[in-house]
Amino acid sequence: MLVLNQPAYVLHSRAYRESSALVDFLTPQGRLRAVLRGARGKAGTLARPFVALDAEFRGRGELKNVSRLEATGIPNLLSGEALFSGLYLNELLIRLLPAEDAQPAIFDHYALTLLALGQGRAIEPLLRSFEWRLLDQLGYGFALDQDLHGQAVVSDGIYRLQTDDGLVPIGQWQPGAFQGAELLAMADANWQTPGALAAAKRLMRQALAPHLGGKPLVSRELFMTLKEPTRD
Repeated sequence: MLVLNQPAYVLHSRAYRESSALVDFLTPQGRLRAVLRGARGKAGTLARPFVALDAEFRGRGELKNVSRLEATGIPNLLSGEALFSGLYLNELLIRLLPAEDAQPAIFDHYALTLLALGQGRAIEPLLRSFEWRLLDQLGYGFALDQDLHGQAVVSDGIYRLQTDDGLVPIGQWQPGAFQGAELLAMADANWQTPGALAAAKRLMRQALAPHLGGKPLVSRELFMTLKEPTRD
């Protein structure tokens, strides 16, 4: 029987049989799915998102068993927009990461992003950085300062994204296009440039869409509900 000792985070859990939970974990060895027995007891209190864990998994198949689960640090206590942002990251990872595909760089970046969210840092730059790193590590990245022909992006140029290939220069503005100045600001993570953050959000949505399929992200819909003004 294969035994894996891994640092881990819970991405999602749901009830399974009488007293167990079926849990998706993020580890440096990738996304693992495992049965957590006794989930209604002490073990279940650890099976929460955003808690750094040390876990032991047993089993050779895709569905493993959790034989040990311990918290290794102070939980990242997220609330409000930071909480919904953390749930968004978790949903992205569940939807995009292949099972048991080792991604230590993604694991490390996820841990740092959770820490930054818990510290109250600006949310939008954190999300754009994570989306970009995730796409790049999964092989879907593209240059922001060069078009798909290898020519340098110019600040007064206009470009559109050709999914999985890169940026294409176009002669005139069209819906969904990007200004060269915005793309160059993204390349330098210069979020002080007017319009750069909004353009980065549009760009990441375009880049992620083909890999997410037609099913909407639940966390994004919840976040939009949070942002809607309340009515009397």
